[in-house]
Amino acid sequence: MCENRAFVTAETHFQNTIHIARFVYNPYMQINQPAPNFNLKDLEGYEHHLTDYRGAIVIINFWSAECPHAARVDLGLMPLIEQWAGSVHLLQIASNDNEPIEMLKRVANERNVHPILYDAGHRVADLYEAINTPHIYILNAEGILRYEGAYDDVAFRQREATINYVQETVESLLKGTQAQNTHVPPFGCTIVRME
Repeated sequence: MCENRAFVTAETHFQNTIHIARFVYNPYMQINQPAPNFNLKDLEGYEHHLTDYRGAIVIINFWSAECPHAARVDLGLMPLIEQWAGSVHLLQIASNDNEPIEMLKRVANERNVHPILYDAGHRVADLYEAINTPHIYILNAEGILRYEGAYDDVAFRQREATINYVQETVESLLKGTQAQNTHVPPFGCTIVRME
């Protein structure tokens, strides 16, 4: 009985410590709170800091070379990025432990999507609590999280999109307003974590 009590006490202390540590900076990735800063190298070795993009809208997309949902989103998202040139930056982050850099480079070139930031050990995916590819986060020009979740409303039972959440959010931010949807559960392939 004493051993169980000691285990529960230690476990409770451990959970409380984690809760306190996470509370310091946007716990649980809350909408309308600052997004955590990060720095990652792209596939060419150039370092990118999230704060370098302050002053423009930033779309963070957790990306995959193998996921068909990520490929579908690339087809729709890249023309929008061109349309919003200069006002919106796209940071695509590859966090899957099972996708080697050579594969990432090949697929990024085939899809003409650059830069791809390499998240070795899924450090940033864990920080952002990303679970899928794609999993999208949209920040306003001040680095405040305004949207998190799915690219559009495609799902298992809905094969054609009727709402593009990314387009809706970005165009609202460009007008200085807040989009109606701020969180929609992401739909896609699970990020592979091999730990």
